[in-house]
Amino acid sequence: MTSISTGRVPRLASLALAALALGAVLATPATARQTVDGRVLSGLQPLAGATVAVHATGVAQGRSRQLGRTVTDRRGRFRLSYRAPRRAGAAIYLTAGRGAAVRLAATLGWGARVPGRAVVNELTTVAAGYALAQFVSPRGTIGGPHPGPRNGAMMARNLADPRTGRVGRVLRTAPNGGQTRTLATFRSVANMLPACVRSARRCGPLLRLAGTPGGAPARGALQAVANIARNPWQNVGPLARLARSGPTPYRGALGPRRRPAGWTLPVRFDGDGKSMDGPGNIAIDREGNLYVANNYEYGARSVVPRCGSDQLPKFRPDGSYAPRSPFTGGGLSGAGYGITLDPRGNIWVGNFGFAAPTPGCPAHRQPLHNSVSAFTPHGVALSGENGFVAGDIYYPQGTVSDANGTIWVANCGNGKVTRMPGDRPHTAVGYDVGLEEAFDIAIDHRGQVYATGLGNSSLAMLDNSGAPLPGSPLGPRELGLNRPMGIAADSRGNMWIANSGLINLPCPKATFDFESVGGSLSLLGADGTAVTRGEDGAFTGGGLTVPWGIAVDGNDNVWVSNFFGRRISQFCGVTARGCRPGGETGDAISPRGTGYRFDGLTRSTAVQIDPAGNVWATNNWKLVPIQANPGGYEIVAFVGAAAPLRTPLIGPPVPLMP
Repeated sequence: MTSISTGRVPRLASLALAALALGAVLATPATARQTVDGRVLSGLQPLAGATVAVHATGVAQGRSRQLGRTVTDRRGRFRLSYRAPRRAGAAIYLTAGRGAAVRLAATLGWGARVPGRAVVNELTTVAAGYALAQFVSPRGTIGGPHPGPRNGAMMARNLADPRTGRVGRVLRTAPNGGQTRTLATFRSVANMLPACVRSARRCGPLLRLAGTPGGAPARGALQAVANIARNPWQNVGPLARLARSGPTPYRGALGPRRRPAGWTLPVRFDGDGKSMDGPGNIAIDREGNLYVANNYEYGARSVVPRCGSDQLPKFRPDGSYAPRSPFTGGGLSGAGYGITLDPRGNIWVGNFGFAAPTPGCPAHRQPLHNSVSAFTPHGVALSGENGFVAGDIYYPQGTVSDANGTIWVANCGNGKVTRMPGDRPHTAVGYDVGLEEAFDIAIDHRGQVYATGLGNSSLAMLDNSGAPLPGSPLGPRELGLNRPMGIAADSRGNMWIANSGLINLPCPKATFDFESVGGSLSLLGADGTAVTRGEDGAFTGGGLTVPWGIAVDGNDNVWVSNFFGRRISQFCGVTARGCRPGGETGDAISPRGTGYRFDGLTRSTAVQIDPAGNVWATNNWKLVPIQANPGGYEIVAFVGAAAPLRTPLIGPPVPLMP
């Protein structure tokens, strides 16, 4: 493994930002007193004599500040008065239990968004444990840098309503609710807790099964839930049996024949339900807001032809639709996979030009496939009605900013890579770098550019002027490439590549070979040496089934979206943190046969990691993609599953918590 770089690359800019953020959130004067009235319940059973405490999350991982405490009466009721901190990014949460272990928890809110009444039960505990999984310490305290805990508290409300202790509206209604297994899975995890919540002597099975992988048991129910969220592959069958062993107060849980592939909690979001059609990729800003490249204008029926989308949807960190969303104008025209944020926070979109063929989409509305659009974070178009067209743009896909604000575009139609200065886009230049069907781009810590070539299974390596590096391009023999698509850098400067094994894109024409449906990952070390395993020189397993998009999380572990199989996959990165015990670089973390399968996924093309540790995936195409309108309708959050990142992603990923 000498070819893998494992020394962290110095990132002075990131350290400076972290220092500024820390200075901004140090202790500040307290505000006026607030009061919360509530009950502590296990199912419908009140817990008398339980210690209830209210906390504010801190800025260090797992650190919090207790703001007040009390004890429940014989009906499980309590009243707490406390002073909330002025720091707007602090999340406020409750814990309840007897003794030192946290048995139950609930996230109240953040800033001024804190209700005056609350119910603390197993449902609110599962919501807090998943949504804030990456910030929960072994002691059951919660903390981390902004905006992670705040965004986690926002997501927790989608799962459980802290005011009532019931399932949250987002989880119980379409496109979730009875349409997927997530609600039943959520109730099953809640049913793992009551025995331990009601009697410390019955905590043993839960704490052992949901302990640190290969390490110590969990110390309490909240840590157990967080461990399940962080390690959804662990003890899947035994935990399913525990959930059915009783008491089981939450009806509608998974039955004995519905064991999950892993204990993930994926939640779907469709915005206003009438804009998004074919989400291709996602970019995330510094606050955790999401911007989605959208293929088609919305249509509810697959058989009715649709032209290319002229809209850019924006979502808040909790998946709700943002104000002024979707953005329009700027030359948007059937965006594909290309979307990025530059250092100023502006959004850039590659206009691939998706549309139904003529005559379904009339000839006069057919896209030109030759532009890039740009917007401010507030939706003001920076590009004109035709977009930016310089630099041999043709069927653009991967669109990526470097640290200088230069935009790099992979052109599927002509194989060229375009270098577009962000402040002078009209001076863009396209470079022929030896690729066919150029698809995606990643930037390393030196500012060097790596671009995949789907058509000739190659990888181009360029300096920041666009000149090829020695040995470029690499091919199947050197790197085990097989129709490569997504590419992602890790924090050490290594490059991970998703080999689809069969995809050939319509830029302008496509052919498909369905004889082999599999896929693999290739890894290029920071020194330019391939890291290989097996006869094909690439990593397999983990449920890979036509891998497409790829991302690296804050532990340097690798996440992959699969176009087939309704699943995402997870692999051990170069640091082997957060892997299965004994795991090494390239070993699968997700189950081999299924990956993290989810019945609410369709054909996914992208994964991205946000500052709260959610893994976001796209439902790009329907399972039966009729070409009049093949687009899917949702983005999907696998809640709390990954080590969080500082966003936006510009160059190598930067962990939110170093």
